[in-house]
Amino acid sequence: MSAPEIFSDFYSSIKKNRLIPETKKRIIVSVTSDLVSDNRVHKTCTTLAEMGFDVLLVGRKLPESPSLSPRSYPAKRLKLLFRKGPLFYACFNFRLFCLLLFSKFDVLLANDLDTLPANFLVSKLKNKPLVYDSHEFFTEVPELVHRPRVKKIWEALERIMVPGLKYAYTVCRSIAEIYTQKYKVSFRVVRNVPMAINSIGKTDTVSGNAEKIILYQGAVNVGRGLEQAIRAMKNVDGARLVIAGDGDIKQNLEQLAESEGLADKVQFLGRLSIEDLTKLTPQAVVGLSVEEDMGLNYRYALPNKLFDYIQAHVPVLVSNLPEMAAVVKKYGIGVITDSLEPEVLAEIFSEMLTDAARRKIWKQNLEKAAGQLTWENEKIVLQEIFRPFCS
Repeated sequence: MSAPEIFSDFYSSIKKNRLIPETKKRIIVSVTSDLVSDNRVHKTCTTLAEMGFDVLLVGRKLPESPSLSPRSYPAKRLKLLFRKGPLFYACFNFRLFCLLLFSKFDVLLANDLDTLPANFLVSKLKNKPLVYDSHEFFTEVPELVHRPRVKKIWEALERIMVPGLKYAYTVCRSIAEIYTQKYKVSFRVVRNVPMAINSIGKTDTVSGNAEKIILYQGAVNVGRGLEQAIRAMKNVDGARLVIAGDGDIKQNLEQLAESEGLADKVQFLGRLSIEDLTKLTPQAVVGLSVEEDMGLNYRYALPNKLFDYIQAHVPVLVSNLPEMAAVVKKYGIGVITDSLEPEVLAEIFSEMLTDAARRKIWKQNLEKAAGQLTWENEKIVLQEIFRPFCS
């Protein structure tokens, strides 16, 4: 055996035994949130780290952003001059572009259309693969539906970039089909399901005279059915509506609860960390996901809060929108409503809180659903997408 062969054999041996560590492939993941409660991104980064990637997560930092809890991957939050609007998106993408351009990486992962410009440009300049995770039907969000000029700008950006993508996935089958047909790019589906928690045998908290919790968790924005839910509480006894989240209309909703004399029946917790939200959700007796049909993004919504309720064995009330209704019908885990009128919601709330027979059936079905709808099952699709980049 020649000297080079001996050295090569020796090097392979000690590398195999990890005396010399293999170089990990690096993925830079970017999102415009401040990372505190972005569970989808956290689960994705955790899975990629478990696969052996060197993961860096990039987001933004607001003045009121709390510290991040310990994670298995590093995170960097950019401080920006602007908080929203076109200047925010321009500033974020410029900062992200500079960071990516002067960083070493093997793969980029862009979360949503608002991070795609910087990722797209750098991936082309450096000839590196780019993966796109579309968390929603971005150009059909309610904030854009009634702003045609702004919507056209985002649609133009989408038309320029998305057809050039090779790797893409989104949150539900309906949106995946729309994108695939529209741009001739194959979108996979990775749903917003949570990690499994040990909730087997969880007893129903509807008992005695204890005040019951009707829970909404998530963004407090237009079109989430929250105004109607608050007004409905006028006609609901023995329960409290808890809103865990923050957003554009939170202050308006607080004023509504005050003006309607419902301050003692509606509680606003603000935005909670992933850990605190996981503790809160199982305390609820009803979980709300009552989005209005305001554009295609809401029509085809399949929000993570629905799956969080399921994992915590909490019966759900959802709007009669295709993706959410399909899950509730398939597993028999709650009520689907055609109307969001406060009087109708109040009646449904009262029935869901007091109908012991139906609650027993829902609880049994929730145990089955919770066993199937877990990140441990869902992440297999994510692993298939990223496995080619491991080697």
